[in-house]
Order: sequence, then structure tokens, then C-alpha cells
Amino acid sequence: MSTEETLQDIRKTIVLQAPIDKVWKIVATSEGIASWWMPNTFVAVVGKQFILHAAQFGDSPCIVTDVEPPYRVGFDWGKDWHLEFQLKQLSDTTTEFTLIHSGWDANTVTEFGQPHSIIRGIMNGGWDNIVQDKLPAILEQS
Repeated sequence: MSTEETLQDIRKTIVLQAPIDKVWKIVATSEGIASWWMPNTFVAVVGKQFILHAAQFGDSPCIVTDVEPPYRVGFDWGKDWHLEFQLKQLSDTTTEFTLIHSGWDANTVTEFGQPHSIIRGIMNGGWDNIVQDKLPAILEQS
């Protein structure tokens, strides 16, 4: 009998008042990602390794797994997680953005020794703030 218990993916969706190409530049470039999430060395090339500079948690190694401009970009984050940003053009001036943070396992701990079951809850709330507040604010400024 397996003791693995997969926790539900974190999914955050928002309709942004910006054309898809503008949203793509904010979610699929190093400068764009740094403006609403965290500093990084991201390059939108499959197989490219990069670093997320996660403040007090240090640097997290990542690798780009998917790039489909201007609709989808994904990467593995640290030892367990996968992050994907999906874009869907709704009109010339609106874009649906979905963030999917997967790789959660109730029996796994992060590189920092914290249980996924606890960190998932913290990050779920953090993603709410980032996707609902920070991302739209940056798009309005650009």
C-alpha cells in the first residue's frame, strides 16, 4: 500500500485588462517576472537552467520545461514543484492568465525541511496576492 498522498495543485486564474502579447512579456521574461514575483535569471528556452532569488529562502534552481509563445510557459522549481503560466486571449484587450503550481505531496518536505502540506497552504495564499494584486498592478503601470 502506498503512503503517497498527492495534494491538489494550486490554480489561480484572473482576467487581465491587457492584450496577450503584453501579458506574455510580463510572465515569460526575466524582467517581467521580477516585476511581479521575484528576481531571477529566467530565459524562455526549453532546457535552460535558471535561478529564482527567493529572498530569505535563498536561490532556487529551476529548469524551463515548456515554452509556447504567447500561450504557455512552464518550469520545474527546486526538487519537487512545477509551475506553469497559461495565457488565453479573450479579446484584443483582455487575456485570461492561469497559474498552476503542482508537485505537492503530503509526505514530502521542501529543501528547507518544511512539510508540503503546510507550505502549500502558505503558498496558496501568497499566490492569491501575487496573481490578484501584483500582476494586474504591474500591467497597469507598463
